[in-house]
Amino acid sequence: MGYFLGLIVVLIALWTGLSGEYTLTKPLIATLGAISIILSALLAYRFDIVDREGSPYARLLPLVAYWAWLVVEIFKANWVVIKACLRSTLDINPALVKVKTGCESDLARTVFANSITLTPGTVSVEVEGNKILVHALYEDSAGPGAFDEMDRRSREACDGKASK
Repeated sequence: MGYFLGLIVVLIALWTGLSGEYTLTKPLIATLGAISIILSALLAYRFDIVDREGSPYARLLPLVAYWAWLVVEIFKANWVVIKACLRSTLDINPALVKVKTGCESDLARTVFANSITLTPGTVSVEVEGNKILVHALYEDSAGPGAFDEMDRRSREACDGKASK
């Protein structure tokens, strides 16, 4: 029930922010907004997608902390790629590696795979079970343990579970 109420609160905030209607001076607009919010919430409930993974409101602060950490990592990786682009010789050593993840939920695996892709110099090619195929510009930067910290942080942020 908490996830359903959380969904309604988020839908109200989203509708209010997108519509720009902060007062109830236009009853038709407010009525249509209420109908759309109720319909969306009921459809989500009917499709059985109102759960911990579909409505991760309780994980909001850890996710924000994770994204703040990820922004720093993206800037670090950008610097490496910029240096590679500015060199007169192309010294990249591309590789495809399989990265095993400890993430249990689909949300955590998706966040982890997207984080790899957001980081310059690496791209998630395929996700199959608990393994992610990653293309990296530098083989040594994609070696064993290269993504352990990102995996641990995404697992803690999304699944709420510490390292095993």
